Amino acid sequence: MDNPPDGNWHFELITPDLLQAEKIDKVLYHGQTAHQHVRIQDGASFGRSLVLDDKTQSTEVDEFVYHEALVQPCMIAHPNPKVVFVAGGGEGATIREVLRHKSVEKVVMVDIDKEVVDLCKQYLTNHHQGAFDDPRLELIHDDALKYLEETTDRFDVAIIDVPDPLEAGPAYMIFTQEFYRLLQSCMTEQGLMVAQSGHTGPAFTEQCFSAVANTVGSVFQAAYLCEAFVPAFGSTWGFVVGSRGPDPSKISVEDVDRLIAERISVDKNGELRFYDGITHQGMFSVPKYLRQSIAAEDRIITKDNPLFVE
Repeated sequence: MDNPPDGNWHFELITPDLLQAEKIDKVLYHGQTAHQHVRIQDGASFGRSLVLDDKTQSTEVDEFVYHEALVQPCMIAHPNPKVVFVAGGGEGATIREVLRHKSVEKVVMVDIDKEVVDLCKQYLTNHHQGAFDDPRLELIHDDALKYLEETTDRFDVAIIDVPDPLEAGPAYMIFTQEFYRLLQSCMTEQGLMVAQSGHTGPAFTEQCFSAVANTVGSVFQAAYLCEAFVPAFGSTWGFVVGSRGPDPSKISVEDVDRLIAERISVDKNGELRFYDGITHQGMFSVPKYLRQSIAAEDRIITKDNPLFVE
């Protein structure tokens, strides 16, 4: 699509029939890595953003919504998270949120694309806020599935923050039943995992979220649905939690706020801006249409039956 005559614009198809556009002030980087196309840009509305394969991954203005929503519910629901696994998360904001917790002794971040991570270290300093320098972090550039096949570590919390399962993209195997089974075998008895799972607006539920929810539910003892509205994504965004014990949906507002005060250090990164007890309750109160879409969907994603989001 041609740009309007008054400036440079970033166009993104939210669906084949819905277009979102933002005026771009400056492109800091664009190029191709061994795995994906990368674009880092300053936008007039959302600030600095990371775009992979033409899909916005996070933006400076609202990344705190996405990353707190992704990380904090499982970290708070776990009784004592010490060892945490992160797949993807190249911007460094996911590990930033994990490392807020005083109980955390070790974070293993596995991101296959070193070039993207290095670019994020350089250009997205407001995202990672120095998290890559934390001595508790072990940063590995490898395939997450391969890493889990070989590791002897056992994780209290696992966070899956990889791009959507695009055909020929670097992450589609991480949405499969085989991956979740392997992940579960590497988790502690009270372990919790969460996967970013795509749009949850009424026009999007058949695209990704329902299939991911049913796939996680086919492996873990229980699966829980939650969502948050992320303006840069043009929709509410879904997260699927798989649990080996704790029920994150049952924590009271008061207990969430108490645990935040007890566990999270505010010395370096300040207080949480999105997540608290009331927000937690709202995230897990997903609407009727979304619950019905899960019940109606029977697809399980496997390596032989992958989900390709166009």
